[in-house]
Amino acid sequence: MNKKMLSHEIVDGFTAAIREQQIYLCYQVQINHSTGRMVGAEALMRWEHPDFGLQLPSDFIPILEEHDLIYSADIYVFESVCRFLRKCLNDGVPIVPISVNMSRYDVFNHDYVEEIENIRNRYGIPVKFLRIEITESSAIGGMKLMIDVIDRLKTRGYVVEMDDFGSGYSSLNILKNLNVDMIKLDIGFLDGGIRGRGGIILSSVVQMAKWLGTPLIAEGVETMEQADYMKSLGCNYIQGFLYARPMPEDEFLQTLRQTEHEPTVPAMRLIEAMDAGKFWDPDSMETLIFSNFVGAAALFTYQEGKTEILRVNEKYTRELAMNLSAQEVIGLDPRQELDEENWEIYESAIKKAISSHDEVSCETWRNLHSKCCGNDHICIRSFIRVIGCAGKQHLIYAMVQNITAEKKNYRDLYDSDRRFRFATEQINVYAWEYTFATKEMRPCFRCMRDLGLPALVRNYPEPLIEAKIIPEDFAGMYRDWLRRLADGEEHIEGVVPLTIGRIPFYFRYTTEFDETGKPLKAYGSATLISEEDG
Repeated sequence: MNKKMLSHEIVDGFTAAIREQQIYLCYQVQINHSTGRMVGAEALMRWEHPDFGLQLPSDFIPILEEHDLIYSADIYVFESVCRFLRKCLNDGVPIVPISVNMSRYDVFNHDYVEEIENIRNRYGIPVKFLRIEITESSAIGGMKLMIDVIDRLKTRGYVVEMDDFGSGYSSLNILKNLNVDMIKLDIGFLDGGIRGRGGIILSSVVQMAKWLGTPLIAEGVETMEQADYMKSLGCNYIQGFLYARPMPEDEFLQTLRQTEHEPTVPAMRLIEAMDAGKFWDPDSMETLIFSNFVGAAALFTYQEGKTEILRVNEKYTRELAMNLSAQEVIGLDPRQELDEENWEIYESAIKKAISSHDEVSCETWRNLHSKCCGNDHICIRSFIRVIGCAGKQHLIYAMVQNITAEKKNYRDLYDSDRRFRFATEQINVYAWEYTFATKEMRPCFRCMRDLGLPALVRNYPEPLIEAKIIPEDFAGMYRDWLRRLADGEEHIEGVVPLTIGRIPFYFRYTTEFDETGKPLKAYGSATLISEEDG
């Protein structure tokens, strides 16, 4: 059985452990849960003592830190990783970036950055295959120094990761000050289940990281439920027992050969003109414009049929006309406001905006509810544009107009026109409009349908005379009518037989005058004369 070593045994045996390779590395893979491909790995120390057996990092690393031995251990790990990567490159084995841990003690009394650069250059390892992990606790008591070290690492091309995010007490403050490239989330948040407070906090952290443009790795994932939940939040990168336990070098080498690889991508790629940090700054010009100088606008995310509202301005809430607060609007699920038909219209517009990289508009009817106004059915015209993406998730900017009144007016007009059409069908009436200045005639739908007229007849009435719609023996009289109307006569009435069948219609003309009294238009109608009319 393994026996936990005492403090003095760890200190006294450390040099021999390095020399005799009792301290060795295991590698734990990092997987994209959406694709099953490997995106990286973390190098982890193990100590197999000949007398005391396996010692875990939690057993000996605090002792090494206390006695200023951790620097030698971390440099040993870094060089071991470089040696392994060099072997893979020489043998043609495809490799992924490997993360190594940096202690705060590595930088307090040592030039850690210079030392690892010398090692990396000696082995000829491209910097893109090495990542440096720091913990949030490493910055406590030495924030200025840690900021300087991170800047030096990033200047040399290293990706810097924050490990164990959320396990300490000052995560947000640390994240605000440290310009890290990746965040490793402590899955311990989910100990109470994905529907507990931890799940809510994780969801907020994921959204925040997307705005920072920072990829996330969920660490310590052991169940499919946890992995699927993180994927649903937009965090696809997983490290934990679900996919693999830490494995020795030879096993990891086989895994590299057999598993497909892919690179990590930024959490959110915004258009060049959009600065996410400034957008959320209440004093920034971006926020000023969003709040005051654009119309009703909202920001939301879309991913595989799911939407989430992130932000709305005051004009947006006023446009809904439901007396809803911004917080209440953000809590709404746009998918629940729309029936199946309107959701298809809206989602189709979103997908078109994604594929076209251009603004797309659509009109949808929505069912809204507020405590103040109850339920309402409103029509919204949306102008949709994609301003950022993160894998399958897209950040959408939408300006909206409430066009309910416009739609209702149109519907009333349509219904009125429809009733008029039904009425004219029954009384056999044709109607048209004649413009004196242009000699253009615009016929009604029955004229177009029954007589084959176009929507606009030029040089009226000659085309109808040529087509024998107006008989030749009535052509002179008809031309004279139009001349009299053009000269200022207000009304003309008479019978004109139409078509080769000489069907009698009673014609009526009424003249419209402009403000100077000059004839502007004439409105004509022709009513069928029935046998009863004589």
